[in-house]
Amino acid sequence: MKKDSRQTMLHLEDVWKIYQMGEVEVPALRGVNVEIKKGDFIAIIGASGSGKSTMMNLIGCLDMPTRGKISLKGKDISLLSESELSSFRGRTIGFIFQQYNLIPSMTAFQNVLLPLEFLEVDDKKATEQAKKILDLVGLSDKFNSLPSQLSGGQQQRVSIARSLVADPEIILADEPTGALDSVTGREILDMLQRLWKDEGKTIILVTHDLKLADYAHTTIELMDGKIIRTHKKVIK
Repeated sequence: MKKDSRQTMLHLEDVWKIYQMGEVEVPALRGVNVEIKKGDFIAIIGASGSGKSTMMNLIGCLDMPTRGKISLKGKDISLLSESELSSFRGRTIGFIFQQYNLIPSMTAFQNVLLPLEFLEVDDKKATEQAKKILDLVGLSDKFNSLPSQLSGGQQQRVSIARSLVADPEIILADEPTGALDSVTGREILDMLQRLWKDEGKTIILVTHDLKLADYAHTTIELMDGKIIRTHKKVIK
């Protein structure tokens, strides 16, 4: 079998996440092992309470495991300071959420610009990049629109533009079509697939919807905090 020489973007090794509920320990993830390579399109599926949200927070380096090790591009995240991890995560991972999380008082352009301000990118470069990304998601005519002046699909496009503006290698999408109708939802998934195929992004999609999972080339199914199945599609 041919060895996969692609760079490992994320590696979870025997990862446990245990929450303390009073006297009781509740394991949300139990000994999870996952390796995500550059250019993968992975769907993480499972019923409510399966551990999907916990796994998303850990994959996104928003939380630390109770036991086990998480490496982002070969770096053990537990060895980084909070500010180092925040900067590293900000440049490496773009987040798309079910709720668009846009700031109501800011225009589409200002919302997209925000991550670059946190990363202290030069103003001229940041402005050019934000305009380019809004153009990429088909919103070049909505720069100055507030979220309240946009449809749900357009708001999700702004959210996607914001996740892309720092040119992250990984896009982590949590139920990205949950608040959208089926037609708009399909457009958003088509866009994610184009980013995967044309831009070479690594996409991680967290969803309970098997139709959405069908867009991915690898599906990881969780139940009771354990991976019970990993299915890889044959890509022709």
